[in-house]
Amino acid sequence: MGYVIATANMKGGVGKTTITVNLATCLAKNHGKRVLVLDLDTQISATLSLMSPLEFAKRRKNRRTFRYLIDEVINPESNSTQTIKDIIQEQVCGLPGLNLLPGDIDLYDEFVVSEMLHKQTLAFGEQNFEIIWNRFERVLINNILKPIRDEYDFILLDCAPGYNLLTRSALAASDFYILPAKPEPLSVVGIQLLERRIGQLKDSHEHEAKIDIKMLGIVFSMSTANLLSGRYYKQVMHRVVEDFGVEKICKAQIPVDINVAKAVDSFMPAVLNAPQSAGSKAFVQLTQELLQKL
Repeated sequence: MGYVIATANMKGGVGKTTITVNLATCLAKNHGKRVLVLDLDTQISATLSLMSPLEFAKRRKNRRTFRYLIDEVINPESNSTQTIKDIIQEQVCGLPGLNLLPGDIDLYDEFVVSEMLHKQTLAFGEQNFEIIWNRFERVLINNILKPIRDEYDFILLDCAPGYNLLTRSALAASDFYILPAKPEPLSVVGIQLLERRIGQLKDSHEHEAKIDIKMLGIVFSMSTANLLSGRYYKQVMHRVVEDFGVEKICKAQIPVDINVAKAVDSFMPAVLNAPQSAGSKAFVQLTQELLQKL
């Protein structure tokens, strides 16, 4: 059984998806790993980084996105014949070993989930709705991945910004998490908030089954503003070191590189689209560093 790793930050715009898809690609391309990317963000950025909008539209029309696996959990009587293996797109970008479980712009209806869990609470004679909810979020993604989990060396979960049901379930199902960030105050606040939320998540499940997720590393993506203001950058980094320790900060940092941004237009990660670019070389170094941490 391989590693399940969530990529998360409470704040958006910190390079979360870019790190996820390029890390996954490096693991498959340079290290011969079998890797699955699961897109849990309704912005479907990870999906559109690995396949064209036209291909995504076809898959959505044929009910071959992650949404329909969630539907089967919420509505077991849907009579769907799709399995997780039917929905996984293999060899995305033509790269053997790199697979994608496409996301969707509409993953689930929170009201429907609440209604289903309320019915379960009544049926089980449970007095505490929170217990039923916690149990559901702990097993939702874990159970969906169970049939294929031992087929991969790495399953990377690209979480949405914030802290919704799927992010909590992804963290509960993961062995490790990566924290993408920018050396800016609001990004650092996002790190602190997520750390606090993960602590609360562990506490809320301690009576059911222990959640033993660990931070793999904080990965910084640079911005032009950081490069122009060395003192400002050092102040923010000093604060992160004080809070988390220097060993948690990855040495490989993702530089400002237009090739990384332009790669999105080709629906292909930068490490495939522009392998000699500074950004791609940084992702190669980051992958090696994270493998050594593991």
